[in-house]
Amino acid sequence: MLPSETASRLAHVALANIDRAYPRHLQHLMVAEEAPLAEHERHPAFYGSYDWHSAVHMHWLLVRVLRLYPTGDDARSIAERLDRHLSAAAIERELAYFRSPAGRTFERPYGWAWLLELQAEALRSQARWSGALEPLATHLAGRLRDYLAQAPYAVRAGSHANSAFACVLALDYARTADAALELEIRKAARRWYSGDRDAPLAFEPSLDDFLSPALTEALLMQEVLDAEEFMTWLQRFAPRGFAMLAEPPTVLDHADPKQSHLDGLCLSRAWCLRRLGDTAAADRLIATALPHVVGGDYAGEHWLASFAVLALS
Repeated sequence: MLPSETASRLAHVALANIDRAYPRHLQHLMVAEEAPLAEHERHPAFYGSYDWHSAVHMHWLLVRVLRLYPTGDDARSIAERLDRHLSAAAIERELAYFRSPAGRTFERPYGWAWLLELQAEALRSQARWSGALEPLATHLAGRLRDYLAQAPYAVRAGSHANSAFACVLALDYARTADAALELEIRKAARRWYSGDRDAPLAFEPSLDDFLSPALTEALLMQEVLDAEEFMTWLQRFAPRGFAMLAEPPTVLDHADPKQSHLDGLCLSRAWCLRRLGDTAAADRLIATALPHVVGGDYAGEHWLASFAVLALS
């Protein structure tokens, strides 16, 4: 599904981006006056790729490509770069940031979920970096468990705060390493979504969307319900199916930071639709978005390659 040539091309994007310090979007809560600190000192593992969460999922891309092509031409370069970024010392500094006042809600829930997905991929491939990642993954899994247990409502936006997307990613880790987290995800999904019906598909997308609220919700419910219960729920939730979401969104300016989200929406819709059983629609969406993943403006290139690998593998 992810040809070696495409995997190599996307890996090269990630290798370039995880060391690219600028441009950088800063997200840092100050609770008192403090001396300026360079991002590579504050986040020694995940300082590239424009922002912290994009750096995390670019690292995930590299670990996945290495698992799929362990003897590929890029394997040595990938491993060397991961050794440099995912050292025990670097991850300990990342963990210290999350334990500080500035890190209390930093990157919740999107960045947390991607870090757990990175660790799930490292564990799945028995990669040596899983040991270094383990303390941070354990900490964020605990944070996510508490957050889910105390969240009376889901966030249904089509961007970073989306609750269903974070839960789907976190399930990979939970099923590998944290049964208590899996239970909280299951409980939250039922609490938030079990009564939903007649999803407002015509309201998608907004200009900020790189996720489909309806498709990510359906994918999560497919993961937490048994097959018969899911089909009953799905008939209520999307009685006319998801055909309108299989149409690529209109993008007039791929260099615009918000419109580039719509390229990602093509890829995340493809990921959802393939897992929901519509391979043909997934392939059409991937074909639409893939030409804009590599070689375009950095507004998209700093993150889209990860979503391409997600959709293709």
